[in-house]
Amino acid sequence: MSLHFLRQRRPLAIPTGHPPVLMVVIDTEEEFDWHEPFDRNKTGVGAMRNIGRAQELFDEFGIRPIYVVDYPVASQEQGYSLLSEYAQSGRAQIGAHLHPWVSPPFEEHVNSYNSYPGNLPEELEERKLASLSETIAENFGVEPRIYKAGRYGFGPNTSRILERLGYRVDLSPCAGFDMSGDGGPDWSDTPPGPYRFGESGDLVGFPTTGAFVGWLSSLAPPLYRAALRPPLRWARTPGILSRLGALDRLMLSPEGYHLGHMKRLTRALLAEGPQVLTFSFHSPSVEPGHTPYVRSEADLKEFLTSCRQYFEFFLGELGGATMGAMELRDILIDPSTAS
Repeated sequence: MSLHFLRQRRPLAIPTGHPPVLMVVIDTEEEFDWHEPFDRNKTGVGAMRNIGRAQELFDEFGIRPIYVVDYPVASQEQGYSLLSEYAQSGRAQIGAHLHPWVSPPFEEHVNSYNSYPGNLPEELEERKLASLSETIAENFGVEPRIYKAGRYGFGPNTSRILERLGYRVDLSPCAGFDMSGDGGPDWSDTPPGPYRFGESGDLVGFPTTGAFVGWLSSLAPPLYRAALRPPLRWARTPGILSRLGALDRLMLSPEGYHLGHMKRLTRALLAEGPQVLTFSFHSPSVEPGHTPYVRSEADLKEFLTSCRQYFEFFLGELGGATMGAMELRDILIDPSTAS
């Protein structure tokens, strides 16, 4: 998917002297087998009974996470009850996360291409997001103003839809990653810092934090793409580049990345300029058996320990701060609001 529609992005920066800022975003969604085809009948949200495992950790560090919720979570009491309490007590923010295959109206074919909401016809993408927004408002008592497209699937019509529906923040891009293999966006050239965009200029984007790091990072992403193609892929070239410290593609997430990866990515980005980072994971990871990253109680313990150690590193060792998306948006647009 071409991203020409985002070429008018205007970079934003936090005020000089402000500590680096960490946002925590949870893709809050139903459980499904990530290795199987998408299925409209897979709408279970049983893992949400254990979301407190993560929230307790956030509370300990004074982190106000952003739960971007999809339709199965927003429409089922088991999905939204605890989150509603967190939001009403000021401990969390609520946004929208559109998984088209489980979000009404159900008119499109269920397939990989249509799993990226930005690939849908504009009218259908808008109706799905409007339905999700209304359900969130009804069950959470808040009008969602923060959006993250399912599968990072921001499309050519999404910014107009967000403006019409009253959204102010978008979290959809995944800097450094390419989803074009099955019809999604290619974010591999996307800078990791925040930016202003949209016809009105009122939208602020915060990419999921990812980047190429290493002494060959100036040659990425073309070098990384080449390493993933035969015969270099068969020669395990990406792994060799990583072991040499030459080139790694990393994401700020405990899902598939260990603490050393996250520290390395953070230090590289802070040295280069971006001072706003987004730490993210998927809600089903708080219960073993739902994602590839947490298959057992031992995995879950390691997962939560990795989160804790990263927060200690960023907020302690680096002297960073944590902030919600709407507060950070206000500071970026009007630096005089920074305390």
